[in-house]
Amino acid sequence: MKKVIFVRHGRAEELSHGLSDFERSLTTKGKIVSKQMAARFKEKEKDTGLFISSPAFRALETALIFAEVAGLNPDNLMLYSDIYTKSGLKVLIGLLPKIDDKYNTITLFGHNPSFTEIPDKLCTEGCEFLTKTSVVCLSFPVDKWTDIKVDTGKQEYFLKPEK
Repeated sequence: MKKVIFVRHGRAEELSHGLSDFERSLTTKGKIVSKQMAARFKEKEKDTGLFISSPAFRALETALIFAEVAGLNPDNLMLYSDIYTKSGLKVLIGLLPKIDDKYNTITLFGHNPSFTEIPDKLCTEGCEFLTKTSVVCLSFPVDKWTDIKVDTGKQEYFLKPEK
């Protein structure tokens, strides 16, 4: 069985003059909520697998917070630029052949709308909207990453920040 976990980045700074979208950082609240969600994630998930993040700073910051809370070495975090530059299933279709089948789980850190659209298309029951710092885990009854197909995933859990 393979699991794909989607983590939408935390609340980020507003886009302002002199700051590109790519450079936006998490707000103080975004960092706090990311730490809370990372702790919930650590309690829920025994195999966090390979962490793969968009290189946009807000997503990378979120991934680093999750790695720290999980006790993972941040040097093992993989950056995948297509998470930021492409949208929809193209992101996952391009990524899956690059994942070693020795991993049973990948944890992706990225952005909407893709991080709501992709799980919704992969999951047999569909998937609800991912708010900032939400986590959704899908499992697939396959042994190879490249065997993952649309409408074959099962939602294992969905974690949302508390209001």
